[in-house]
Amino acid sequence: MSSDQRFFDFLKDRIGLDVASVGAAIIERAVRQRTTASKALSADEYWQTLQGSRDEQQALIEAVIVPETWFFRYPESFATLAKLASKRLTEINHMRALRILSLPCSTGEEPYSIAMALLDAGLKPHQFKVEGMDVSPLSVEKAKRAVYGKNSFRGQDIAFRERHFSAEDDGYKLSERVLEQVRLQVANLLDPTLLANEPPYDFVFCRNLLIYFDQPTQQQVFEVLKRLTHVDGVLFIGPAEGSLLGRLGMRSIGIAQSFAFSRQSLAEPEPLPSAFAPTSTPLPTPLPTPQPVRQPPRSAAPSPPPVRSRPFAAVAPLANTSTTANPDAAALLASIAALANEGKSTEAREACELYLRSHEPVAQVFYWLGLLSDVAGRALEAQGFYRKALYLEPQHPDALMHLAALLQSQGDTAGARRLQERAARSERAADSERKR
Repeated sequence: MSSDQRFFDFLKDRIGLDVASVGAAIIERAVRQRTTASKALSADEYWQTLQGSRDEQQALIEAVIVPETWFFRYPESFATLAKLASKRLTEINHMRALRILSLPCSTGEEPYSIAMALLDAGLKPHQFKVEGMDVSPLSVEKAKRAVYGKNSFRGQDIAFRERHFSAEDDGYKLSERVLEQVRLQVANLLDPTLLANEPPYDFVFCRNLLIYFDQPTQQQVFEVLKRLTHVDGVLFIGPAEGSLLGRLGMRSIGIAQSFAFSRQSLAEPEPLPSAFAPTSTPLPTPLPTPQPVRQPPRSAAPSPPPVRSRPFAAVAPLANTSTTANPDAAALLASIAALANEGKSTEAREACELYLRSHEPVAQVFYWLGLLSDVAGRALEAQGFYRKALYLEPQHPDALMHLAALLQSQGDTAGARRLQERAARSERAADSERKR
């Protein structure tokens, strides 16, 4: 066993993290940082420190976990939630408050977005409660402070900030009205007793988490999520996790960009007009019929996991340039990212096509087209775009990871593993270059 493998195994045991999902370089860098911070003289000495200190164990986990979130990320999810919540209250004859869970809640942007969305939709405070949970005490503590910088407010429409925040010297403080709707706590989704005695939730948000686990852990976590979600409830996930839930027996509710799944088909609600909803909602694209659940292999080496999602680069939002005759390439690339981040798939795709008509093709545009197709459930189309991106840029990290996830969902584990190895080599090379 290599010295690094000990740390990989520790993180797998504690938080379910699979090294292939983030790349070995990320974990190796965190170990080096903590070795220096703890004044250990070698990896072996740091390993001994790690074994004897719960505080250091948590510090290493914190060094690996890098929260990347903002308010109303994937805005159509919140518009859909608001409509479904009103319908759910009618179904239960307003006999109780709706129960909503956000995990991992990170630094609080998601659970607070849920509360703001429902309050803006007209729900009364007594009609719903939101719970947020995360494995990181530092993230939960920051969420409880509820003071946010500009990076937490992205997208073209941030009118909600005027309604729910007050400006302070160090950022924007969330209003007490929203804070009172949300309860935050430290919890681990891998704990089999998590919320064991609690009633199920009407809506569960668990986005961009399953992609960090290997296949057996995904199955384990899915069983917990299924237990936590009411039989008539809805589970909201990340863009890259749809094919996984389809294989596990869940069905998309059929609303584009909502990334919402249930155990049975639901009638499509109308999108809710609001400050956080996209300006237009494309028609839903039917997803492939889910296949029967496949049991995880019993061999010592698990199948490669769906790799992490790095949806679209975080950029300052620009105006839609799809009507410009010959826009500047850099501005158009930034506009594509901004449109995609806001859930405006139709406009983002049009901007990609405009770019290809106006400029020399680049890998990033084909990657965006691939991800837009992937999110819409058009797997073969997405695969073709990812391969075009890799033809132009063979080590494009995001295209490698998303194509690997797609191949695995189709049963091509060997192909997925080859792409993951390429992505890991690329990550190590980039890390080495940065050190020079």
